[in-house]
Amino acid sequence: MSTVESELLESLSAAARTANVFATVDIQSGQLRCDAAEVEEEAWYQVGPAGDHAGQPCIWVGLYIADRWLSESVEADVLHSGDHFEDLLEEELIDQDYNTRLKVEHFRDDNKVFVFRSPVPADNPEAVRKTLIAYEACFRELGDMTPDEDD
Repeated sequence: MSTVESELLESLSAAARTANVFATVDIQSGQLRCDAAEVEEEAWYQVGPAGDHAGQPCIWVGLYIADRWLSESVEADVLHSGDHFEDLLEEELIDQDYNTRLKVEHFRDDNKVFVFRSPVPADNPEAVRKTLIAYEACFRELGDMTPDEDD
C-alpha cells in the first residue's frame, strides 16, 4: 500500500468515526471496513481496493452483506418501491453536496458475499468520503438493515 493510499484510508477512517453511524471502523488489508450499526446479520461498508472502471482509476465504495436473507430484504424494498439503487444513492450524494450519479453494481462475489458497490474517481478523496457516508444513509433504511422499532 502506497503512502497516498495509507493517508487516504487514515483520513477516511477518521471521517467515518466522526460521522458516528458505524458500529466499528477499522483498516484491514489495505481497505477501510465500517461495520453496519444495529443490523443483526454481518454487513459492512468497505472502501477499496483501488481498481479500474471504464478505463479510469477508481476506488470501490460499497456495502457487503454476508447473509442472503438480509441482501434479499434490501433488494425487495427497492423492487417494491419502483426505485433503482442509483436513484436512491444519488439522493444521498446530493445531501452530501456531491452532485453526481454513480453506477451501483450488485453481485455475489467468490466468497458468497452479496456486494453493492460503486466506482469513485481515485483522484478525489473528498468524493470517496462523501460516497461512503451516502452509502450508509442510503442502505440504512432498506430491508432489515435497521431493526423494527416494535421489537
